[in-house]
Amino acid sequence: MSEAAPRRRGPICGFGLAAAACVLLLVRCAVAQAGAGAPQATNPTPSAAPAAPAVALPAWDVSTVKPAGPDERGSMFMITPDGMKITNVPLWMIVREAFGVQDDRLFGGPGWSKTSMFDIEAKVAPEDAPKLKALTVEQRRQLLVALLEERFGLKYHHETRDLAMYELDVAKGGVKMQASKPDEPEGQGPTTGQGPGNGPGPGPAPGRHMLMMHGRGHIESTGMGMSGLARLLSGQLGRTVVDKTGLTGNFDYKLDWTPDDAAPVMTKGGDPAPGDSASSQDAGGPSLFTALEEELGLKLESTKGPVDVIVIDQLERPTEN
Repeated sequence: MSEAAPRRRGPICGFGLAAAACVLLLVRCAVAQAGAGAPQATNPTPSAAPAAPAVALPAWDVSTVKPAGPDERGSMFMITPDGMKITNVPLWMIVREAFGVQDDRLFGGPGWSKTSMFDIEAKVAPEDAPKLKALTVEQRRQLLVALLEERFGLKYHHETRDLAMYELDVAKGGVKMQASKPDEPEGQGPTTGQGPGNGPGPGPAPGRHMLMMHGRGHIESTGMGMSGLARLLSGQLGRTVVDKTGLTGNFDYKLDWTPDDAAPVMTKGGDPAPGDSASSQDAGGPSLFTALEEELGLKLESTKGPVDVIVIDQLERPTEN
């Protein structure tokens, strides 16, 4: 596709679409990712893109869409001060993030959308940029859905289907995570070093709240609740995880496990050790299910129930810029 002048568009008003809270990509302020993997969170009940009150949203003033270059390495989905920037991301993943659901709750769509990578940049007018700071995650997703509707001809509808899912609950032995300390006002906490003249330094800034995934098989939480963990686990398992723990506080913890498809332990000769395999948990560490119970005092239970899903009726190659 030849790149033309960026397209400008008219105002967007609330169109009744919002999504489940917290994104891999749209909420890096709440869920940060380092390395591979896709952090995400879920609602107490598994409903996709619940309706939200109509609200006047800032308009996209300009948007540019083009296929990602064949030599591009790495992907990025970033919120900018005046909009968003997406680099080398499959269209299907962009659609999924727009609705805030996992793949198990997104149906239909052409096959090419799962393999075709795109670069997208969208901005609001300079006078509207300050309004973006006040938008909720759901409202940011509304803007992304509107962009997909215009540039990719997105059409969709909701259905209720019975799906397999997991419930995240407290294990029999009780919670093993450490409750986060309440945030202290800036300058009120314990000193962190020496100030001018070797006097006490200023107290730390208010606590940070992050849920990070380093590569595969390692999660760290600083001051995050269970909804963020549930959504991140959804991304790892490819199935909706519903938070049933009843835990309302924030927690600090580390979680380490061996992914099911991890490489087997190798001997010095380069061959698998006797009895080792890609799924050998004794040699490579605990499974995700085992690690959750042993390290955090949580458990995942398989269940099935009615879920609101998104069915993609139409998704087309992007319009010219």
